Amino acid sequence: MKWTSLVHGAWLAPVAFVAIVAFAPGVRAATTIENMQAAFNGESNANARYAAFARQADKEGYSDVASLFRAAARAEQVHASNHAEVIRQLGTEPKATIETPDVKSTRENLQAAIKGESYERDIMYPEFIKQAKADANLKAVRSLNLAKSAEGEHARLYQAALTGLESSKGATAGGYYVCPVCGFTTRVADFSKCPSCFTAKEKFEKVA
Repeated sequence: MKWTSLVHGAWLAPVAFVAIVAFAPGVRAATTIENMQAAFNGESNANARYAAFARQADKEGYSDVASLFRAAARAEQVHASNHAEVIRQLGTEPKATIETPDVKSTRENLQAAIKGESYERDIMYPEFIKQAKADANLKAVRSLNLAKSAEGEHARLYQAALTGLESSKGATAGGYYVCPVCGFTTRVADFSKCPSCFTAKEKFEKVA
């Protein structure tokens, strides 16, 4: 995925400025690179973890929860791709160490997912965004902000799934819609453009 597909013309002017200041003496671009690498690693592992959680949910008869996990896994893949593009533009290659997912019961997996998404939304991404702003790296700020918004929605969806877990057992999966640009995830696409990045609804991917 090319970054040019993620931004509008209004971003073209600041990009040249970022390219200069990101490598200027005294600018803490290396810290932003480290943060982007950490975010890339986290999203890559989340993708693998949620795919494993989806398989467990299917085994336990929670088809709709499995669908949610698969949709979130796809969203994390989008985030990782966006972060990777920023990392490459900062002059290095994205690296991730994929760990074996710790898969438990679907209830426990949902609880773990809520904890992880809440941490990213409330602590990790806000700190990374703050540093990227200090480094005047607008592309990093955008990539991190888009991920942060999607993680907040994931936490809400996971909490709703956990609350209605028992009543959802055996139910047919309705599927979820994922924005291929920012990873925004929703059950009902009742809008014309993505609430987060304004991508047309027609481009959303349905994950069952």
